Amino acid sequence: MKEKVVLAYSGGLDTTTIIPWLKENFGYDVVCCCVDCGQGSELDGLDERAKLSGASKLYIEDVIDDFCDNYIMPCVQAGAVYENKYLLGTSMARPVIAKKLVEIARKEGAVAICHGATGKGNDQIRFELSIKALAPDLKVIAPWRMTDVWTLQSRQDEIDYCKAHGIDLPFSTDSSYSRDRNLWHLSHEGLELEDPSQEPNYEHILMMSVPPQKAPDETETVTMTFEAGVPTSVNGQKMKVSDIVRKLNELGGKHGIGIVDIVENRVVGMKSRGIYETPGGTILMEAHKQLEELTLDRATMEMKKDIGNKLAQVVYEGKWYTPLCEALIAFTKSTQQYVTGTVKFKLYKGNIIKAGTTSPYSLYSESLASFTTGDLYNHHDADGFITLFGLPLKVRAMKMMEAQKAKTDGKI
Repeated sequence: MKEKVVLAYSGGLDTTTIIPWLKENFGYDVVCCCVDCGQGSELDGLDERAKLSGASKLYIEDVIDDFCDNYIMPCVQAGAVYENKYLLGTSMARPVIAKKLVEIARKEGAVAICHGATGKGNDQIRFELSIKALAPDLKVIAPWRMTDVWTLQSRQDEIDYCKAHGIDLPFSTDSSYSRDRNLWHLSHEGLELEDPSQEPNYEHILMMSVPPQKAPDETETVTMTFEAGVPTSVNGQKMKVSDIVRKLNELGGKHGIGIVDIVENRVVGMKSRGIYETPGGTILMEAHKQLEELTLDRATMEMKKDIGNKLAQVVYEGKWYTPLCEALIAFTKSTQQYVTGTVKFKLYKGNIIKAGTTSPYSLYSESLASFTTGDLYNHHDADGFITLFGLPLKVRAMKMMEAQKAKTDGKI
């Protein structure tokens, strides 16, 4: 009986080519697994394609709600953004995909998991660290790093290889952007984007959004509610998180929200340039941030900034299934108990404009904040506070003056 390998299958040319390659070079029984994180129409026709390519079985596993509830939301609540711009769309999806691959490998009694990530990118790290953490006994096969066996160098090579193995599918040799899509985002790399001096061809690139200059000339007001840091409704309609992301994608895409051009530092040491479309995610993170401004105290907000930055790095580096990641998420969750309320904002040509925020747990006191303060705040109390708060500065200045005088007098 042949040993089984579970292949992370997208249906594209690369992973389709890997099916006969695995059978020819290793004699494996190939079980394909496509993990649906919200790729949409990209999943159409996968079953037929996998079978034509020689796979013995194809699993299509819907993990969209798990992805949204247990991977996206912890990052939203933490305000986890990598290098100030990237909302971790691909980074958050890889651990949930790896978890499902391991689950199918256990179900099928497979001895290995194979992925089609290249040797230059971050995804190989994210997949393999997750697999090591969840199933250290399983082998991992990464064809693009096995240059002694994987000798295909171009799309035409792959098409020719498939045809030689009786697989004649309508793959194109045309060059195009390298894209990754899920419910949270759509990334674009390649072509003119490989030169940071070149302006992106947004007319050609964008698929979820319109450029801000082509967005409507009128603002659109949106109202969202949150309970304990989790979004619960959009414009009065209660929805689960995944449907909220879908709705916000529609609204954000219409108004050119969340288009990012970034040169980021990959884990493997190189810089790469890409365009990210994250319309709904950008809105969700901004709305959540607006509510936290009302409900979190200063010290907690300061610590959350550090936690959010650290979580972004941990997730970007593929370390989701680690004690550190678990601890960072646990801290974040503990801060969300009172992040409940209503956020209103306007969307206009790439901008999210505040239009009012309310919460039953708001720490904002109008009487304290106004110029005509009441009994809780006495202006004279600021005298002693400033004296003590500024004492280190005053002492240092005095000592520096003494030292300067001693130097002038020739004593030092």
